[in-house]
Amino acid sequence: MLYVAYPLLTVSSDSAGGAEQMLVTLEGEMAAAGHRTAVAASVGSRITGRLLATGRQVSGPDQYEQRAHEHAAAILAYLLRHRNEFDLIHDMSGSFWRHAADCGLPVLATLHLPRPFYRDEWFRGLGVAADTHFNCVSEAQARTFPDLPNFVGAVANGISLEQFPMTAKKKASVLWIGRICEEKGPHLAIQAAKNAGVPLVLAGQVYPFSDHQQYFEQEIQPHLGDQAGAAVRFVDTPGITRKRELLRHARAVLLCSRVEETSSLVAMEAMACGTPVVAFRRAAFAEVVEDGTTGYVVDSVEQMAGALERTDSIAPGACRARVERYFTADRMRRDYEALYDRILAGSAQQSA
Repeated sequence: MLYVAYPLLTVSSDSAGGAEQMLVTLEGEMAAAGHRTAVAASVGSRITGRLLATGRQVSGPDQYEQRAHEHAAAILAYLLRHRNEFDLIHDMSGSFWRHAADCGLPVLATLHLPRPFYRDEWFRGLGVAADTHFNCVSEAQARTFPDLPNFVGAVANGISLEQFPMTAKKKASVLWIGRICEEKGPHLAIQAAKNAGVPLVLAGQVYPFSDHQQYFEQEIQPHLGDQAGAAVRFVDTPGITRKRELLRHARAVLLCSRVEETSSLVAMEAMACGTPVVAFRRAAFAEVVEDGTTGYVVDSVEQMAGALERTDSIAPGACRARVERYFTADRMRRDYEALYDRILAGSAQQSA
């Protein structure tokens, strides 16, 4: 099995992006189940199986086109020499599937992003790559792709439960964690926390893209304080250990995305730790968070601030139970194994 990562950044358990985290989790689960796995990703990526290094992560902002071309070229060159090593390619890069006709293997492309992030022309002319298949990561996302060719369903993301132990003891502060960019809305978390009069821990990574850096400097940095009792504290690029501690002890986790989100690993991780989630009503958020039981789904900053006053009524055990039932890494692995088998069986029939 060859997994294809997003080309710009390294992939590891410390990755800030949800697609990268999901790839690391799934690939690790598949390797543990006895499958031979490889990941095409930037130099320095840390995965369970074999790394097919396609080049270095970008050192400057906004170099996507150059790096994506290098990434794809390295993968295609390797496949030209070693195609028989793999049965199927699982693409999580957001774009490599457009080269599927040159791969000579079945390709499953998992679409992690909201529909408007993809160009319509990318999905046209796929008849030449009949062995290219698509899946989404939530039912809400799938509904936005009604005419997607070779669509094979939605598989919800999952997390490794053992990495996120539950704790009932919480601190006074609430948490926002993720990529620091306008679409994820950390500035709205600041507003909600200030309206509610509760301290906020803002944790995440500013990617080396000019618009992300400008947003951080203008909208986030002016609100930050260095002292322990500051209303807004910033934790820069937390590793998995620090991230786990933040999620376990937060009074609540805020999800303030401004786009229609396709999933939320942060919500799953928080709930696994027994921490309630207060989220905007953005597509898949309402599939992950059970309103009134594992947190609250709201429609505005004002409602988010009001919900923070009610988080003490959310039982940590109920949060954990929802993740155990729906969002485990083991369940995700089994779902993808079944999907791989379907695709390979169909490919064999076409070749017969």
